[in-house]
This record gives sequence, C-alpha cells and structure tokens, in this order.
Amino acid sequence: MPQFYPLTVTRIHRTIRKAVVLTLKPNDPEIFKFTQGQYLTFRKNFGEIELRRNYSICSGVDDGVLQVGIKQVDGGAFSTYANTNLKVGDQLEAMPPMGDFYAGKASKNVNSYLSFAGGSGITPILSLLRSVLSEEPKSDFTLIYANQAVHTIMFREELEDLKSHFMDRLAVIHILESGQDIDLFSGRIDQNKCEALFKSWINIENINIAYICGPEPMMIAATKALRQHGLRKNQIKFELFGISQGGLIPQKSSSKKLKDSLSTRAKITLDGATHSIEIAKDQSVLETALYHNLDVPHACRAGVCSTCKAKIIEGEFQMLTNHSLEDYEVEAGYVLTCQCYPLSDTLIVDYDQH
Repeated sequence: MPQFYPLTVTRIHRTIRKAVVLTLKPNDPEIFKFTQGQYLTFRKNFGEIELRRNYSICSGVDDGVLQVGIKQVDGGAFSTYANTNLKVGDQLEAMPPMGDFYAGKASKNVNSYLSFAGGSGITPILSLLRSVLSEEPKSDFTLIYANQAVHTIMFREELEDLKSHFMDRLAVIHILESGQDIDLFSGRIDQNKCEALFKSWINIENINIAYICGPEPMMIAATKALRQHGLRKNQIKFELFGISQGGLIPQKSSSKKLKDSLSTRAKITLDGATHSIEIAKDQSVLETALYHNLDVPHACRAGVCSTCKAKIIEGEFQMLTNHSLEDYEVEAGYVLTCQCYPLSDTLIVDYDQH
C-alpha cells in the first residue's frame, strides 16, 4: 500500500500574492531524496473527504533543502489551505518523491537545454535548471516562461539571481499576455510564437533536450514546433499541471451507481494479496478499488501523475486519458487505473508490478 510520511513545515515564503514556497523537513531524509523534476503527493482530510494533491519539488538536488511551490487555485481546498492556513511548525503527510520528468544528468554532459513553462509549471522546471547549472558546468539552459503579467511571475527573484550567477549559461525569456512592448514577447505561446522565437532568439539546431510544463494548449504547440524542427520524441519531456490540480473536493462514489451497471469480475493484486471485486462497466478500476476500501496508490485522478499505475495481466479495457505513460509501458500492459475502464467480463490487475 502507498506509504505516507510526516514532513514538518520549517519555512513559508510567498513568491507572489497567491503562491507559496514551503520548505519541508522529513523525519527521515533518505526517504525524500529526489531527482530534479519529481513531485510529492500530499494528503489531507477535509471533513470526511481525503484529498490528495501533487506538487512539484522546486529545489535543486544539491540545494540541501526540500521545497515545493503551491499556487492557489480558485475553489481549491488544498491549495487554499496551504496559502492561507498553513503555519511554520505544522506537519503535512506526503509520499516519497515520484515522477520521471527528467533526463539523466552528469558532470561530463555538454548539453543545450530548452524549456517552456507556463504559470506554476515553472516549479519542476526550476528544480531542473538549478540541478543542471550546478551539476553540468559545460551545459546551458534556455527558459521560455509564459505568464499573464509581471506580478504573476512565480520565482521571479530566484530566476534573476540564477541569471546573475550563471550569465553565460542561463537565458530567460519572459512571454507576457500584457505589459510587454515588443510583440515577440507579448501574447501566449503558440506555434507561431515558437517559430518566431526559433528564428530570432533560439538556435533550435543546438538543442539536445526540451522540457515543457504548463497548460495543455501551450504544451501541444511547443511540442509540434519542436518536432517540426527536428527534435525526436525522446528528446522532449513534458508534464501537465493544470488538469491534475482541479482543487475541488470530490464527491464520494454512490454504491447504487456501482451496483446498477453491468459489471466485470476483477482480481486486484496489491501488496502480495489478491482481492476479488466487481467493477461496473462505467466505473474506473481505481474508483471501484477505493470503493471497496483497497488502499491503492493514487493522487491526481486525471491521467497525469502516474501514481496509480498498474499492469493488466488479463482482460480487455480502455484507457481514456494518458499524459504520463510512455509508449513502451502501454505496450507492456501498464495502465493508469484512474482512466482504465473494463470491456471484458473478467479483468486481472496487478499493482505490485510497476
């Protein structure tokens, strides 16, 4: 079963009016060793509802601290709590770091990295660029960062400090929807904007690896532009953040709804034990497992974070959304159980193979 561990809040820093950076101290630092670009899954009870939310680590691997950035979402229970009620000394519960939004790093690397970030999508990117600049002295990093206006730029001071320290290796390009005098740096990031940047500011032929984190339209536009300019699929890493943090407290599943639909006989293996349950054809594997009080791993429930990954051993299914599994994982039978719906009369799911 997924393990949660206590983290003590030792510092709260407000980077913009509606976003905080939390410095966290684990009881066991070894459990929370992370790779740049990874995230933490937090849980908290709001009344009778347990809410889980993912927030990216923004500190570099050599910074000696564990930090996450949390931007307040309208109507978001956890993000509002973190921004308005959380205090130094309070404890949070989180799973160990997860996620594969990174490529390998080594001091001998000589790479040119390019990153597109939108809004709070800067959080994992900040960890990536901090780690690259610290550990790869011969590599350089270009960040294209999109925001509504100057006052909404998260980590603005941190980026300026990094730029001053790594003047020859870090370039930061701000794209703002308002407040910019130059057309190239105004508006939103779409394919035309990418083409203009590649033509006049970025030597795309030198880019080895690209990271994209932000709203889906930006991600799609940047990916298409990069592919058209010769970057291969394995050179582009992306992570969506918006749809996984909807914020609102979910409603509990209705037992009547689960029982009324045509069902699938399923066997779910978790922590070495196999459980036999019935899954309604219009219910996901994850939703039904939780209804039957199985403590299966999960977080975003939107097909983004891959926390709920499992392997289908037998049976037919459909996976509605997949923003995190690689093609080879899907071919091997892995699914995101929050998006996995049964099609056959029987289904065998193994959470222990991950």
